[in-house]
Amino acid sequence: MIQLGKKASPSVKRRRSKSPARPRPPSRHGPPIRNSEEPVVSVIVPAMNERTTIGAVIRECRKVHPDTEVLVVANGSTDGTREIAEAVGARVIAVPEPLGHDVGRSIGALHARGKYLLFTDADIVIPGARLKPFIQALERGADIALNRYEGPKDRNHVHSVVLAKHALNAFLSAPGLGGVSMTAVPHAINRRALEVIGPEFLSVPPKAHAIAVFLGLRVEPVRYVEVGRSNPSKRRRKVLGKDPLEHLIVGDHLEALEWLLKRTGPRALRTDLGRKREVVSPWTARREE
Repeated sequence: MIQLGKKASPSVKRRRSKSPARPRPPSRHGPPIRNSEEPVVSVIVPAMNERTTIGAVIRECRKVHPDTEVLVVANGSTDGTREIAEAVGARVIAVPEPLGHDVGRSIGALHARGKYLLFTDADIVIPGARLKPFIQALERGADIALNRYEGPKDRNHVHSVVLAKHALNAFLSAPGLGGVSMTAVPHAINRRALEVIGPEFLSVPPKAHAIAVFLGLRVEPVRYVEVGRSNPSKRRRKVLGKDPLEHLIVGDHLEALEWLLKRTGPRALRTDLGRKREVVSPWTARREE
């Protein structure tokens, strides 16, 4: 386990360096998985208080590739999530305080050793067979492999996050992506994409998405994985009649647009079709006097 935010004393470090590795004790959660010592794939799972699903999530993630490591970024958990993840055999990066939405992706990416990085959530158990195509797409040459999930569109009131994803891709001149984006898990990236985007920007998925598309990375929608109705936290929000993440994610898209407009100008490289705005300038100046 990697403990962030705390430093071991020198005496503890010396004892650890002299002690031989101990076999992992039997776990009531079943036999632990075995992480690859030289992983090709690093599966990154941010987790906060997900004890009911974390064990199953880890086991399915391990099935993605023969040489896989599963990294759980256990942040702010008080329900035993970290301890279960350790017992099941994941590499655990423990952070005492909650990191906030998606920051665990950046932390996991910084500690990942694999050639390919796959991101998923701790509260949705996705079968390993449905995760493999994302890695296979990277092996075929894609830089980023995305979930085809776009959110529900066939209704009178379309969720603002769904609209924001479509709008961002339109501004990026990538209408073929529709509402597909790095906002949704599962998705996977290769090392080149990580270097181009920067691990710090993975904490704001729409911004990472904008950087990837604008800078010419090969971004491919791979397969559809339903993560709307199957997400327990989304069901809880629906019962309460509100979505506390809605404004945060829409804000993420606005941050992505700000990044884009700083590099393309206020019209994002769209033509003004010869509009002679200077003709109106004298009247505008008089109004401002």
